[in-house]
Amino acid sequence: MAKVKSVYVCSSCGYESAKWNGRCPDCGEWNTFEEREATVRKTSAGKAASSTVSGYNSDAIKSLSDINSDAREVRYNTGLKELDRVLGGGLVKGSLVLLGGEPGIGKSTLLL
Repeated sequence: MAKVKSVYVCSSCGYESAKWNGRCPDCGEWNTFEEREATVRKTSAGKAASSTVSGYNSDAIKSLSDINSDAREVRYNTGLKELDRVLGGGLVKGSLVLLGGEPGIGKSTLLL
């Protein structure tokens, strides 16, 4: 059985919130939140499986071949061939890369 809940969606950028906000935290526009019904389907275990907003097409799943890669991005070569390959050609200007892993695998050595 589906349970009906209210979701507030910014009409300017599509940001979703459980509560009404005067100002959208995503785009910064004022008084753009509209209340919409979101139906939550439950699985046999009683947990919420998914939620969809009525009349609103949120982020759809795209395949990698459908995504247009902008070749005009400024990339900086790191000097490490394999790291550049993993990053898609180097570090992108203005981006942030999080390097994580288990202790002792060489994160600090790699960055030095």
